[in-house]
Amino acid sequence: MAHKPPVPLNTGPAFAGLDMPRDEDLYRCVHCGLCLSVCPTYMETGLETESPRGRIALMKGVREGRLGISERVVAHWDLCLGCRACEVACPSGVPFGRLIESARAQVSQQGKAPWRQRVVKTLFLRGLLPRLALLRFLASMLRAYQRWGFQALVRKTRILKALPGGLDKLEAQLPDLPPRFFGPQPKVFSALSIAKMKVGLLSGCVMPLVQVPTMEAAVRVLQRNGCDVVVPVGQGCCGALNLHSGDVEMARRMARRNVDVFLAAGVEKVVVASAGCGSAMKEYGDLLRDDSVYSEKAGRFGGMTVDITEFLADLPLDPPRGEVKGKVTYQDPCHLAHAQRITEAPRTLLKAVLGLELVEMEDASRCCGAAGIYSITQRKMSGQLLESKMKWVVATGAETVVTANPGCVIQLETGLKVAGIKGRVCHVVDILDQAYQAEDG
Repeated sequence: MAHKPPVPLNTGPAFAGLDMPRDEDLYRCVHCGLCLSVCPTYMETGLETESPRGRIALMKGVREGRLGISERVVAHWDLCLGCRACEVACPSGVPFGRLIESARAQVSQQGKAPWRQRVVKTLFLRGLLPRLALLRFLASMLRAYQRWGFQALVRKTRILKALPGGLDKLEAQLPDLPPRFFGPQPKVFSALSIAKMKVGLLSGCVMPLVQVPTMEAAVRVLQRNGCDVVVPVGQGCCGALNLHSGDVEMARRMARRNVDVFLAAGVEKVVVASAGCGSAMKEYGDLLRDDSVYSEKAGRFGGMTVDITEFLADLPLDPPRGEVKGKVTYQDPCHLAHAQRITEAPRTLLKAVLGLELVEMEDASRCCGAAGIYSITQRKMSGQLLESKMKWVVATGAETVVTANPGCVIQLETGLKVAGIKGRVCHVVDILDQAYQAEDG
């Protein structure tokens, strides 16, 4: 049974409004400490305040009026990756992901966010993600920057090092943009055999601009497995990055848009190739629980949402008969392994590919440090986690690192580049598509 919070002290609680940590979540934590051994930031720092238990204690302090939402308190919440590994380890079932998102919503609503996060929120989370046409235009400009020699010139002159804000490091993290983009379209991609069902594929925001071959591979693999595939026009960003950063209202607007578009498309499942997006979309029902118009529809939508790896494994998969020779290792995306509790499906799919040797890395489900915009706002900790991950990758002797989330792909590619390691990073569906194409000759 949840404990009742003590009577607030003289200062009064600093949390206010609807989007505050719920008492039934907050007082479920018994401070047993089992979360400590799986929390990446605690393991890196050894500090109680950088653990789930410590962060919850800070939330309780604010809730009970013993603390205010100060710069120091916010810094401890901000260093959290939101990886949700603690939820798997917690015997009391504390929904820490929901707690940290609520705390960050309070920080955002009360204007307590650090300047770097306010800039990212204004320019990226609110300026670009809801406006996919503008995002695509800017991506086209970046592609021209990379392909027309400007990037090589900028890097050669090192001009960005003279500018504030670590622009040189941000520029170095840019992935190579492909010659074409993916996106919603009115056509139906028909099943290659008798259609088993009609599914909708999330296009999203960043993935169709940065990882186009993976999106196209996802369509082909679904077609190969008896699915009519639609990528509904009108869909947008899932809102996960906004939600994790405390911008709850914008996340709700994005959620409503996707609920309307996909339900109108008449699909049986909403398939997602991004672990972070899928996690957020499965929880739309909770996000819109107080919306009298959308609460039921959002819950229904969440029940229709599936990660592409769990979907294919459950069909079951039509195993490819083509070979993909080589040694691979698999990196569990946090929001697939911890939030959605999906770990076996991606491995089952990889093991179905002939010629492929899967070698497990140490701590495969430890966060790589990508965590949405974390690699921008918390560069030092992100870099520490990535450095550890690269050591484990090297120890496997694998030529390819496979994962199931676009942010992880970008982060791991950066890690290989910085460490001078030759190798490839790809999505699970890239491997499956390669095997099907090898089968077809």
